Amino acid sequence: MTVYQQIDSNKFRTLLLTVLFIVLVGAFVEILVLGMGGDPWAGVVVLLAVAAYALFSYRFSDAIVLRISGAKEVKHDENPDLYHIVENLCIGAGLPMPKVYLIEDSAPNAFATGRDPEHATVVVTSGLLQKLERLELEGVIAHELSHIKSYDIRLMSLAVLLVGIVALLADLFFRYTWYGAGARPSNRRRGGGGGGAILLIIALIAAIIAPIAAQFIRFAISRRRESLADASAALLTRYPEGLARALEKISADKEPLEVANKATAHLFIVNPLHEHQSWLNNLFSTHPPVEERIAALRAM
Repeated sequence: MTVYQQIDSNKFRTLLLTVLFIVLVGAFVEILVLGMGGDPWAGVVVLLAVAAYALFSYRFSDAIVLRISGAKEVKHDENPDLYHIVENLCIGAGLPMPKVYLIEDSAPNAFATGRDPEHATVVVTSGLLQKLERLELEGVIAHELSHIKSYDIRLMSLAVLLVGIVALLADLFFRYTWYGAGARPSNRRRGGGGGGAILLIIALIAAIIAPIAAQFIRFAISRRRESLADASAALLTRYPEGLARALEKISADKEPLEVANKATAHLFIVNPLHEHQSWLNNLFSTHPPVEERIAALRAM
C-alpha cells in the first residue's frame, strides 16, 4: 500500500467511525429518555440541548487547553528560528500561519489545537527545542500542521466532547434510577408496565456499554489520525527519517511533562504520561505504538 493509498484509507475509516460515533450518541440519548418513561420527542429536545452544549464547549476548547497547559504565545522576535520553521512549512502545506505557543518544560513534546486552519495553534515545549535537531523539529512541526490541514484538531475536540457527554448522560441516568425511579412508581406504570420495565433494562445496559463503546471509537479515530499525520508530515518534509528520529528521542526521554493530564494527553505527538507498555495499555491508548510509527516512516 502506497502512502497516498494509506491516507485515503485512513480518511474513509475515520469518516466511518465519526458517523458511527454520532449515531451512537443519538441512539444512546433516545434509549435513556425512553427508559425513563419520557416521550420519544423529548429525546430530540435533549439531543438538541446536548448539541448546543457541545458547540459552546467546542468554541472555547482551544483556549481552555492552552490555559491548562500553561502555554504562552511566542512572537517572531522572541524565537525567529522556530517561527521561520513553522512559516516555511505552512507555505509548503498551503496553510495560513497558525499562532505559535511555548510550554516552559524540559520534556520534549508538541501538539496542535484550534477549530480550523484559520484558528489554529501549534504548541511546543522548550525541551523539544533544546533536544531536537532542526530536521527532527521540522518533522514534528510538519506532523502538527498535518493535523491542522486535515481538520484533526476539530475532529478530536468533538470526539472528546462526545465521550464526555456520553459519560455525563450515563452518570445522570444512574443517579435517576437510583434516587428517582423508585420514588415515582407511577411513571413506570405510565411507561407501559412490562414494556416500560424492558425499556428501563435496555437503558441500563446502554448506560453501561455506551461510555465504553464511545471510548473505543475515540481511540480508533485518534490512532488513525496519528498514522495519517505521520504519513502527511513525511510527504511535506520529504524526509521521513527526521520525524522517525524525533519520535525515538521524544519517546525515550523519561522526564515527565508536568502540565500533562489524561484530558490533554491525546493531543500530544507522543503520549506524555509514560504509561508502562503492555497489551492492555496499547489497547486503550490514543496513540499507535511508537515503534510501529517509526517502522512505518522508515518503510516509506
